[in-house]
Amino acid sequence: MRVLRPSPWNDFAAFMTKLAWYTPVYWVLLAAALAIAVLAWRRLPAQRSAHGVGILVLRLLVGGMWWEQSLWKVPPNYDGLLYWMKQMTEHAAVVPQGQFVADAVIPNIALFGPLVYLAEVAIGVSLTLGLFSRLGALAGLLMALNLWLGLYSAPNEWPWTYGFLIIIQGLFLIDPPGRWLGADALLRVGSERPRLRRIALVAG
Repeated sequence: MRVLRPSPWNDFAAFMTKLAWYTPVYWVLLAAALAIAVLAWRRLPAQRSAHGVGILVLRLLVGGMWWEQSLWKVPPNYDGLLYWMKQMTEHAAVVPQGQFVADAVIPNIALFGPLVYLAEVAIGVSLTLGLFSRLGALAGLLMALNLWLGLYSAPNEWPWTYGFLIIIQGLFLIDPPGRWLGADALLRVGSERPRLRRIALVAG
């Protein structure tokens, strides 16, 4: 029997076809993102550029990464999350961070576990749809910063992995990706609700 060697293509196929409730949810999320992109392309001529398409692709990839990373934290499955939190208690670059995780987070995983899960889902949804993407990028930046400092000296971890994630989220914070073929682009220009437009101007 031939065993398939791990590859991005096999991993992507497995991710998109896994028999779990969250797989069709992601299909719907991705379909909504593409529908929004098509609508923005049709309504807003300035969106019709290679630059816009490139930002869209990068936004979908990063949003998909956050969504995928949330899947091994679906409540009440916190075994993997607890393992990495324990790594933080031993290897955090900032000692008080490790102490906080040990003294407050791990003993109250029933509270913090869902919060971590929901935060990553929210970031994934925000970036995938391009909805309030500056806010999503800020949340992603803070999560990445927490990982970078918390796992800085963990065995077999390369700090630059999280460092580059910080850079990506920082770029998205400076130039929110939802302004290109995303929901933010439509809200900033086409929303008939002034309050929603103001929110989009700040958060997106």
